[in-house]
Amino acid sequence: MEIVLVPGFWLGADAWREVTPVIERAGHHAHPLTLPGLAPGDTDRGSIGVRDHVDAIVQRIDQVGRAGERDVVLVGHSGGGPLSYAATAERPDRIARTVYVDSWPLGPGGVIAGDLTPVDGEIDLLQWDEFEDADLVDLTDEQREEFRRSAVPEPGAIPTTPIELADDPRRRSVPATIVACEFTPADLRSWVDSGSPVLAEVGRLERLDVVELPTGHWPMFTRPSELGALLAELADR
Repeated sequence: MEIVLVPGFWLGADAWREVTPVIERAGHHAHPLTLPGLAPGDTDRGSIGVRDHVDAIVQRIDQVGRAGERDVVLVGHSGGGPLSYAATAERPDRIARTVYVDSWPLGPGGVIAGDLTPVDGEIDLLQWDEFEDADLVDLTDEQREEFRRSAVPEPGAIPTTPIELADDPRRRSVPATIVACEFTPADLRSWVDSGSPVLAEVGRLERLDVVELPTGHWPMFTRPSELGALLAELADR
């Protein structure tokens, strides 16, 4: 199976460096992605929008998958999850499963993180005390230092611009898995049942399962072997 790995904010393909060998040893092919504006040398982030990120994911799906086959597992971490859902909406016939790592899909018009404020068209990695305590579980001081050294400013439009979805209801029938790191399946179900608007699209998914991987918000750093094994197992389903 071809596994496309979409990182969350401030991260590029290198964020998956300890996950990809586990996937490859299990017999799958890993394709970590650096989205537009997130390479260290990129500077013009103010002109990059949600459409650019979704197009980059769709392009990678088309590159690695075979036409007419459902041979791509699409994995989106954090802010990469809603972007991956938008790509799923455009290629529902190519994707075997979409996996949301400490994330979930958003419906049409959803905004990933509207509370973030761009400065000069970009958003720097937040200070650690600006994150929730649950985000930082298991993230060592060394990992925090490495993360901050390698972090690239996020294009400002990505967290703050509404997401458009292709009008294809088949997106909801693509098998989906939410990897719950900071919450439990019971938590998620209660939020959906309470009518939380941000989780409305989750309640509309036709083939959803939720698996737990208890840790903080960045399991590719804190539990990479377990995450890689889980993604390989999901690809085998």
